[in-house]
Amino acid sequence: MVIVACEIGFWILLGAGLAARYLLRWRRVGAALLVGAVLVDAVLFVAAMVDLQRGATANFTHGLAAAYIGFSVAFGHSMIRWADQRFAHRFAGGPPPWRPPRDGWSRVRYEWREWGRAVLGAAVASAILLGGVVWVDDWPRTRALVEWIGKLAFAVLVWLVGWPVWATVKAWRVPDS
Repeated sequence: MVIVACEIGFWILLGAGLAARYLLRWRRVGAALLVGAVLVDAVLFVAAMVDLQRGATANFTHGLAAAYIGFSVAFGHSMIRWADQRFAHRFAGGPPPWRPPRDGWSRVRYEWREWGRAVLGAAVASAILLGGVVWVDDWPRTRALVEWIGKLAFAVLVWLVGWPVWATVKAWRVPDS
């Protein structure tokens, strides 16, 4: 339940921050709300650890909390920048938002960089998961946390093959003009 509340809270704070920044022209309030969106991750982490500390058995949601935090660390800044560019363009006369390259070696570099972020997110999440296992020190209660590490590794492997490797193969197959 806390994970859902944190996810909703993140998007509400993000939307409110962008609205304050561009619609109301309240730059400082907008910045504070955007920082608040990032702090929601800290609330999520603390809630998950408190739940485990109080004797809960780790389950899917505890692992999801760690994954959410890890990927927020890796992609949070670019996600906020993505939303900021679109909001500025739509409501404040800003330039069109940046779009990733469609193909070629520029696309290959983009896909490898994004995959690197995914690896970072999975590594942060795995560190949090392992930290939870060590902190609780009760294997039967924390088994689900260890299982999440395998899920994250599988997701990163699928991402590797489906995007950066595929973009690289595609770029090699297309002759330069």
